[in-house]
Amino acid sequence: MSFDSETPSAVAVDNSFWAVLREAVRGSSRDFTTGPIGLGIFLLAVPMILEMSMESLFAVVDIFFVAKLGADAVAIVGLTESVMALIYAVAFGFAISATATVARRTGEKDAAGAAKSAAHVIYCGVIVSLVISAIGIIFAPQILTLLGAKPHILAEGSQFMRIMVGGNAAVLFIFLLNAIFRGAGDAAIAMRVLILANGLNMILSPCFIFGVAFFPELGVIGAAVGTTIGRSVGVLYAAWCLFRFGGRIHVDRESWRFDPTLLWKLIKLSSTGVFQLLVATASWTALMPIMAGFGEVAIAGYVIALRVVMFALLPALGLSNAAATMVGQNLGAGKPDRAEAAVWKAAWFNAAFYFAIGLIFLIFSHPIIGIFTQEPEVLRYGTSALHIIACGFAFYGLGMVLETAFNGAGDTWTPTYLNLLVFWIFEIPLAYALAYRFNFGPDGVFWAITLAFSLLAVASGLLFRRGKWKLKTV
Repeated sequence: MSFDSETPSAVAVDNSFWAVLREAVRGSSRDFTTGPIGLGIFLLAVPMILEMSMESLFAVVDIFFVAKLGADAVAIVGLTESVMALIYAVAFGFAISATATVARRTGEKDAAGAAKSAAHVIYCGVIVSLVISAIGIIFAPQILTLLGAKPHILAEGSQFMRIMVGGNAAVLFIFLLNAIFRGAGDAAIAMRVLILANGLNMILSPCFIFGVAFFPELGVIGAAVGTTIGRSVGVLYAAWCLFRFGGRIHVDRESWRFDPTLLWKLIKLSSTGVFQLLVATASWTALMPIMAGFGEVAIAGYVIALRVVMFALLPALGLSNAAATMVGQNLGAGKPDRAEAAVWKAAWFNAAFYFAIGLIFLIFSHPIIGIFTQEPEVLRYGTSALHIIACGFAFYGLGMVLETAFNGAGDTWTPTYLNLLVFWIFEIPLAYALAYRFNFGPDGVFWAITLAFSLLAVASGLLFRRGKWKLKTV
């Protein structure tokens, strides 16, 4: 297999499949505004998919071990995760501005502008992470109570939340720094960061949970400690890569010169991105009290199923991020049609791939959930959730690429409006109505999730075809 069909003159470059795969993993120095579109997507997507696969392992590794502690421990993780989802939204929102601006400057061949944008994104991250830490540490018990936590899990749950939310800088900066690398087209570094962080998490979390060797036995708290340490080490490695010489992007002393105009521009773009992701992820938080009405076992089954879904879908975000980088760099190079072609190619491949994954989950939902728990009621709820949510996998794959493409162009408002209408006007009322008014129980929540994401994909496709995103400037 070869990728050089569109560039027959480039005979000096080895574009065979295995050579390109090695290049993708090691890091490519190619210009993604020229050459075959499929080749560019592949070179960006391989490390980004591997990166997101590592991110998805964060979701299932901890829940695999925590599930051994029982439904209460899983409920603690699930309730805290509904708050962490808001932090992920903030991280993704700032990552949107980082990728869009760095990619655009890279496409314009403005290396100094790309580095300056990266430095000012980091300024924003420092401020935001300090505010979130203070809120999480001080108000953890009140937040858990608001989410419907039962009194008997409140003490341990508050300690777990304080570690996770208090250490949110590890989450925020691993997303921000990796977004900078993706925007510059250096996706291989972002991949290595997640491999390092997740590798440490896989080792440390069970050690702290169960007290292996000289580690203290911390129970569910150990999952928070292991995850936070793993991500923090990943952040330190990413920072070293950003500040060293020789990469596709290098933040030097001049990059840190404060520019209030640039900072304000990034804040405006980031705030829309944050609001966009908050609208989407807060909808998951809003679904949690609906699920809480059916007890801890329902929450536990729901949490396990969502971790499996996240494990499956996060690699799709890798391909989506590759498309976003292609959009940003090619718009910067004045090639909007090339940007559009890249998005549709990535979107249809993603949809086809996740149609197949959805079929696997439909058929094997029970044994898959059985990997994480053998408690009959938890297993029943988790199996039902995975079975129903998997019905929309093809739509999820399509919609993720299209939404991320808008963001790559700097058009953060279109996905924001879509998320607001689909999740808050459609999904949440539908979930409540199906669960309680039509007596579907937890299955009503699961069907609402599937229908909402399917609607989002269709609406995104119709708006993307209009092409207004091509006119955005960042």
